[in-house]
Formats: sequence, C-alpha cells, structure tokens
Amino acid sequence: MEFNIAKCKTMHIGSGNIEYNYSMKGRRLNAVTTEKDLGVIISSNLKAAEHCYDRGIAYCKANRMLGLLKRI
Repeated sequence: MEFNIAKCKTMHIGSGNIEYNYSMKGRRLNAVTTEKDLGVIISSNLKAAEHCYDRGIAYCKANRMLGLLKRI
C-alpha cells in the first residue's frame, strides 16, 4: 500500500521546535497547526480548547445523546 501524498501533512509540536520542511517523493508536505483525526481535533500546542470550542460541536453532540437517552 502506498501513501497518498496529497493527504499527508506535518505538524510541528512544541514552541522550541525547529520547523523543518519535509517532503515525500519530491513533493513538499503541507504544515498544519490543527488536524482532525478520528473525530478528535489535535493542535500543535496539544491543548483541548480547539476540540471543545469547535463551534460547540462536541457540546451539541453530547446534548443530543443525553436527549436520546432521556427519551428512551
């Protein structure tokens, strides 16, 4: 199985990180500060604020599930 280079990204974690440019097969990979993986938003500073404040999506999903459980 080969990597899909268009979907590969780099994230520089930590404030003292030297931000190198990485490449695969001659193509430079995009550097991102946040990335969503398996429904969880991960940021370069490793704080959960981005995930919790993502337009209240996590909060809304939790309230929907509580409402469903209450109706059952």
